[in-house]
Amino acid sequence: MSITYRGERFSGYNKPKRTPGKSKKFAVLAKEGDKVRLVRYGDPKMSIKKNIPARRKSFRARQKCDEKKSKLTAGYWSCKKW
Repeated sequence: MSITYRGERFSGYNKPKRTPGKSKKFAVLAKEGDKVRLVRYGDPKMSIKKNIPARRKSFRARQKCDEKKSKLTAGYWSCKKW
């Protein structure tokens, strides 16, 4: 099953994908209840170093990942990635 949204293809709802050539690193077609939103997040120039425990802990604390609950926000997906 493939979904086309605003000319962009997604493998399904709530499934992040890489976005080559865009201003953000990832994009996800987020769906919460009956609301659907295209969410882009992540700096394409930065590498993710989540395998380093101290950096992971610092990122999650700085972004307040425990408070992010809505799938329609970039913060939620960024935290989920970490």
